[in-house]
Amino acid sequence: MQTGRPSTQPVSGDALLGVLHALANPHRLRVLGVLVQGRKYVSELARELQISRPLLQIHLRKLEQAGLVSSALELSPDGKSMKFYDVTPFCWNLTPELIATAAATVTIPDNKGGNENG
Repeated sequence: MQTGRPSTQPVSGDALLGVLHALANPHRLRVLGVLVQGRKYVSELARELQISRPLLQIHLRKLEQAGLVSSALELSPDGKSMKFYDVTPFCWNLTPELIATAAATVTIPDNKGGNENG
């Protein structure tokens, strides 16, 4: 249930949706699978996953927004800026009670003038 916060603190519906959305993509699952083995810089990760750096950056941004990975800029010995990513420790215990608590706080977008069928 947590992403670095005590388990007694309720989770917001929006935070839960962000995590579930981030995990609902096979590329992002693969990114997490590689990063569990240790931190990597973007180019190294792109080569290992065999995807383009721009596409990888999109997936890393979504994972970071969901609090599942973190990044740090470092300088290489030759002075180049390198962005490293690492998995942020997390544990989500999905239970009916967690879903009910989160559902009570989820933000529903205003659909004025939109399709009422959702």
